[in-house]
Amino acid sequence: MTTLAHEPGQDRSAGHATHDVTNQPPPLAPYDAGEDTALLEGLRREGAGWAEAELRRLGRRAGSAEAQEWGELANRHEPVLRTHDRYGNRIDEVEYHPSWHHLMRVAVGEGLAGAPWADGRPGAHVARTAGGLVWGHTEAGHGCPVSMTYAAVPVLRREPHLAQVYEPLLTGRVYDPELRAPAEKRGLLAGMGMTEKQGGSDVRANSTTATPTAEPGVFTLRGHKWFTSAPMCDVFLVLAQAPAGLSCFLVPRVLPDGTRNTFRIQRLKDKLGNRSNASSEPEFDGTVAWLVGPEGQGVKTIIEMVNCTRLDCVMSSATLMRKTLVEAGHHARYRHAFGARLLDQPLMRNVLADLALESEAATTLTLRLAGAADRAVRGDAGEAAFRRIATAVGKYWVTKRGPAFTAEALECLGGNGYVEDSGMPRHYREAPLLSIWEGSGNVNALDVLRALSREPHTADALFGELALARGADARLDAAVARLKDLLAGARPAGARRLVELMALTLQASLLVRHAPAAVADAFCATRLGGDWGHSFGTLPQDAALDAVLARALPHDRSGWP
Repeated sequence: MTTLAHEPGQDRSAGHATHDVTNQPPPLAPYDAGEDTALLEGLRREGAGWAEAELRRLGRRAGSAEAQEWGELANRHEPVLRTHDRYGNRIDEVEYHPSWHHLMRVAVGEGLAGAPWADGRPGAHVARTAGGLVWGHTEAGHGCPVSMTYAAVPVLRREPHLAQVYEPLLTGRVYDPELRAPAEKRGLLAGMGMTEKQGGSDVRANSTTATPTAEPGVFTLRGHKWFTSAPMCDVFLVLAQAPAGLSCFLVPRVLPDGTRNTFRIQRLKDKLGNRSNASSEPEFDGTVAWLVGPEGQGVKTIIEMVNCTRLDCVMSSATLMRKTLVEAGHHARYRHAFGARLLDQPLMRNVLADLALESEAATTLTLRLAGAADRAVRGDAGEAAFRRIATAVGKYWVTKRGPAFTAEALECLGGNGYVEDSGMPRHYREAPLLSIWEGSGNVNALDVLRALSREPHTADALFGELALARGADARLDAAVARLKDLLAGARPAGARRLVELMALTLQASLLVRHAPAAVADAFCATRLGGDWGHSFGTLPQDAALDAVLARALPHDRSGWP
């Protein structure tokens, strides 16, 4: 028998035409995730232009081959729960792949967690949100503990003696993943435990009990939480039933004396997406906790954390939109079909331009909400009222648009987008989470009605914002008039319709004021004027597709827009 000699590792099929790889796009990475005109304009407009150079640096790092691989590996190698050590001791620890720690180290080090609360510069919270919009191009799961750490700080400030101990470590820029006594660490992360299996969003149905101890402000908890993400965080804000009613508590994983607090992780959730991030069911049994805020006012106390994390839901949805649009545009730029590049095919240009409008509207609204949050922290009552209602509106609408958007962007890649190697299935699975986390669509829509009835100044703030664009577009003016009519007869069953129109008028007003005419006109014509179909890619034939795409799509490596 004759054998053919070949070099070790050589593919014997090399040179065969059937194995030639043609008409496939090159890898997207490395790319600049910060190359986003709408993002950079919003950063400057909302008072954080000083952060632009650092944002661009972070964007290049996010789009690097290394960081993109971290995101892929952190999801391929999922967290593993270790309830006991080899000797049988209860440890309740979750092991993460090293890529998770790389992602976390950058996020915390870049100030995306609690750092803005220690930064005295105007626009610090805007800069942090913009950072999330670019670093989120890596992967979404690790954003959960980053977001909760950011959101925990204003709640802890309700108890100055607790804030004095924990805030310097929550606002630092050092990622220290080891479980140790807080005072021994260089940085802390915070989580949250609100929901229980019998109640879900109806947190007042919680059955976890809080029993006072002889030490003022110190309780012991007994109960079972249903969704507590990132269980390896150092401290958690949780709700439990104290003698005076539902109250908010701080639960550390490790007590000040170095002993482990009782935090038994019963299991990790087997989730649709967000696989890199461990979500758990912890059991409390004699768990030591410190009261935060007045006893019996748990929801009122923790709501500031919810407001912050809802903003991050909007941010994460906008990030997924931008990331998948970039992926779709990259594929269309290099893929040929029917004699031309996909990007030059008129119908594909319509699809991509429609997605670009949605993405810019989401990014612009996200940064406006971040600006309101930043100014509210600094004492602007008008911005606080706007933030109160607009964040709930944005949380409802932008997160609802995410799944449809990512599905359409995935389809731009055809079958290539349906395979795991493309990364698009991971983004698609991630998208629905953001409309569920921190209250589903119904919860947020009803929260808007609650704000309108109990805090009427929030409606004044919203219509004051809309009035800034009055007269600039007749379709927008007509939509605002319809909104006022709907508001006059608002009922719970119609809450979604009302909030949807609020979101669209708000997005349109921002684009009319700040975006080029081609973008604003196409958005108003379709989202408000009715010149649109029922899916992406149905922009009117006279829409300025070239101008929209030139603004939205990053340049390729030859500089072609």
